Amino acid sequence: MLGAVETRSVSPVFVGRAGEIAALTDALVRATDGEPQALLVGGEAGVGKTRLIEEFVAAACDRGAYVAVGGCVEVGADGLPFAPFSTALRSLSRRLPDELAAAAAGQEGELARLLPELGDVGSHEPSHEDSTARLFELTARLLERLAGDRTVVLVLEDLHWADASTRHLLSYLLRTLRRGRIVVVATYRSDDIHRRHPMRPLLAELDRLRTIRRIELARFTRAEVRRQLTGILAAEPDAGLVDEVFDRSDGNAFFVEELVVSHEAGCAVGSLSDSLRDLLLVRVEALPEDAQRVVRIVAEGGSTVEYALLAAVARLSEDDLIEALRAAVGANILLAVPDGDGYRFRHSLVREAVSDDLLPGERSRLNRRYAEALEADPTLVRADERVTRTATYWYHAHDSAKALPAVLRASVETRKRYAHAEQLSLLERAMELWDEVPAAVRDALRPIDYVEAYPACGCDPATTPLRYLDLLAEAAIAARFAGERERALKIGKMALRLLDSAEEGGETDPLRAAWFWCERSRIVSGLGRSDGWAEIAKAQELVKGLPPSAVHARVLVVAAGWGMLHKPGPESLAAAERAVEYARLVNNEPIELGARLTLGTLQVSAGDREAGLASMYETLARCRALGLHHECSRAHVNLSHVLENLGRSREAVDVAEEGLRMARAHGLLDSQGWIRANQAESQLSLGLWDEAQRNCEWLEHSGTSSKPLGSTALRLAQLAVARGELTAAATHLARAREHFGEADPMPQYVIPSRQVELSLAAAGGRIHEVRTVLADAVETGFPPGTHREAWPLLLSAATAEADALGLPAAEEGRAESLALLRRAARQLPTPAPIWEAYAHHTSAELDRAEGRHPVDRWTETVAGYESLERPYVLALARHRLADALLAEGGRREEAAALLREAHATAVRLGAQPLREDVELLAARARLPLTAPDSAPEQEPGDDAFGLTPREQDVLRLVAAGRTNRQIAEELFISPKTASVHVSNILAKLGVSGRGEAAALAHRLRLLEPAPAP
Repeated sequence: MLGAVETRSVSPVFVGRAGEIAALTDALVRATDGEPQALLVGGEAGVGKTRLIEEFVAAACDRGAYVAVGGCVEVGADGLPFAPFSTALRSLSRRLPDELAAAAAGQEGELARLLPELGDVGSHEPSHEDSTARLFELTARLLERLAGDRTVVLVLEDLHWADASTRHLLSYLLRTLRRGRIVVVATYRSDDIHRRHPMRPLLAELDRLRTIRRIELARFTRAEVRRQLTGILAAEPDAGLVDEVFDRSDGNAFFVEELVVSHEAGCAVGSLSDSLRDLLLVRVEALPEDAQRVVRIVAEGGSTVEYALLAAVARLSEDDLIEALRAAVGANILLAVPDGDGYRFRHSLVREAVSDDLLPGERSRLNRRYAEALEADPTLVRADERVTRTATYWYHAHDSAKALPAVLRASVETRKRYAHAEQLSLLERAMELWDEVPAAVRDALRPIDYVEAYPACGCDPATTPLRYLDLLAEAAIAARFAGERERALKIGKMALRLLDSAEEGGETDPLRAAWFWCERSRIVSGLGRSDGWAEIAKAQELVKGLPPSAVHARVLVVAAGWGMLHKPGPESLAAAERAVEYARLVNNEPIELGARLTLGTLQVSAGDREAGLASMYETLARCRALGLHHECSRAHVNLSHVLENLGRSREAVDVAEEGLRMARAHGLLDSQGWIRANQAESQLSLGLWDEAQRNCEWLEHSGTSSKPLGSTALRLAQLAVARGELTAAATHLARAREHFGEADPMPQYVIPSRQVELSLAAAGGRIHEVRTVLADAVETGFPPGTHREAWPLLLSAATAEADALGLPAAEEGRAESLALLRRAARQLPTPAPIWEAYAHHTSAELDRAEGRHPVDRWTETVAGYESLERPYVLALARHRLADALLAEGGRREEAAALLREAHATAVRLGAQPLREDVELLAARARLPLTAPDSAPEQEPGDDAFGLTPREQDVLRLVAAGRTNRQIAEELFISPKTASVHVSNILAKLGVSGRGEAAALAHRLRLLEPAPAP
């Protein structure tokens, strides 16, 4: 209504910032070409960030871009999560209603948590740990679809006030936006980012992303201040005024404006108080009394105050209120909000100064009047802000009896929006208020209204009064969902102390205590403090002998799930069966379905394969029918895992792909991580190495949970070993172990990690290290269901022993190692054809390690793999069968055919070590790897590495463990010449040390006479 009122303190001429505008414009051009852009604009308060953004927005609009601006609010931590995103999306909804509706189609209920205008919040599932990630994923895809064929500029202002959920969503978007014509620009006050400010770690994280540009605004120079004064005054200023204003403002653009206003009002610049607050209040104190009163009311109402709400609180006549607002807007203190019926301060520094100038009692009174006005007429503000703003007003009014129920209602609203960090802050505020509230008020509160995590412990949540422990339970869940595990642990400790001391009602509550112990198990495991079993055992002890309950069933499910991952066997199977039974007794189908998934997985591990798989598929179908998306995703995770266990890798990939479609459709980012990790493993088995690598790269870029990220790094390490990229493999292995931690060893991660470590040691010729790793693995044991991890480890160890045959340094301990390998192989089950083939392969390598090359054993191994989709291990076996055929004499055509097939596979997969082995064997046997009529002739004595006869002599001595001096003495050459030969050999073989060269020479049989043609 007052938007046309003119102001005189802002220069109509945009001063300076040529480099910054150029950077923003360049980002707009790049985005228009389809490359998403992100920029962070920082600078001290008043330095000109808003003016810079206004100029850029105007330029973007001139180029046809759709601009949406949203600002963070100072009360964000009080329960206004996602405020800038909600405002920006609301703006886009007004300008592109049909396009936004199409982009949100099918996910309106979830996206309504950010933009309530899309409809009712649509999830009937309780919150889960990845609910927030799901919302973030859907938001990113919404923006990408909106920016698919139009340029969208998303401006988020005042990040220094951002709530945690806003910061997390921004971080997610900047990491995952990969397509679309979109520019994201975020501004913040750099002088507010102190050492402990929550923005500091976010800025550090974003600095590591190459796709984000940082712009830091400096203060104006004297020349720029002069140009700013010229624009404001519409005339060339006196040099003395320029000097005084520049000295007093120190080049801060906003302070220049304020000093000019004071000067125009007749105050000498030099006579002004040194207090910044006094400077900012000069204009306010010059207003009429009613206008000053309205300004003070707006300062306490929030970043923006609606006109109707302001009228209710100010209690002025409409004419008087309009005149007061006209005066405040005319003085350039308040601005009318362009996209709504409300008012805000033109600059937050003035708002802060006015708010700080309020008396404590005055502030409380104003907040009470705001709260009373909203309770009398809730329509005064938007529905999505109503509850949280009411809670904020009552809290700052210091009325605990009114504040506690309001804060609890606000915590429910933030939970519905998956803003768990803000939910936690509100719950902690409720805990702070608890003892100040009269008992009668507390007794009127009910858990069913406020607590989603309420552990039904024999009480009716609809009739039992809310207890302090209920708040602690909800806060512990909110903290875990928000990623605040340390705070969750602290809250859980507090609850358990209360239960131990029986302070709640004078009696213990074993079911509630068991619930908290289960939570503690999950948290300490997530923090890497322990494997969580001690806490589960405590929970089991507490529920022992009690009647069936949801908590009892949950304890059994947690115990069975722990056993499935750590100690699969009869005890875990029995626990899963009891969990299913108890869940049915208490009629809790979601818990029952989770227990059935665990039970089916354990049944497969125990050997009851078809029954277990059938049960898991039935559970998946039921979860799908009930719309339990999180349980559906877990079913896909478990199914793809057990199918790979059975060697049914193609089926595992298909199940994982179906799970990914479901997870993407519902924005289940964390579930995508688990499913992709499993899919990548099966793709490696099937020889789909490039597809596996793409899955792993996606996970590295977008993954959120440590275990899937660790699994990703482990798959990349295995792939790097097979491709001969040993340095990369070592790096990936170290990262995998960092993700897994040491406090919670799971066989499915520990065993393959050892297999990679063993393979790296073998490639480096460190056979004694190979034996140490093997001995540790065998001593730890291979629990039921871990044959999938154990057989590759045994095969790698047996291959290493075979390749080291003839190395003098490997003789000591060889017999013991081979005996250990044979003993472990005899004890390891082969529940599927693929593992039978692995058993044959391992046995054949053990024969080779003892100097035997039985053609029948290798033929059996190749036949076992040929009926399965395992191209890499099949190529390994074909290479060894060809070697055995050549060693036996004759059958050269069979050997040549096998080598050609193995070579083609190695080339396709990029398996460089296998390719070199095959090429060298073919060269030594003078067998063509291409069609016989086009094969080039191989000169006698040549090999694939180009070693001269003298270098072959030196290599034999290196393999025998001779030093350079000993080599020189034996070959009658100088030690220096011997050193040169050794260096040439290492370079030609592509190895880094003598041990690795010796191992490679023996593995490739470089030291043996070439097979007779």
